[in-house]
Amino acid sequence: MAKTSAISVRVADAVKAAAEKAAAEDSRSLASFVEKLLTDHLKAKGYLK
Repeated sequence: MAKTSAISVRVADAVKAAAEKAAAEDSRSLASFVEKLLTDHLKAKGYLK
């Protein structure tokens, strides 16, 4: 998937720490992990093919 857009979000420190831990366990960067979560959710809901 071509990466052409950027988004910025603010989250609680605890959410960021948990996401960083989960990303590391999945051998991904935080950005890659968040993109995967968002993509999976959008596909599951039918917003993205």
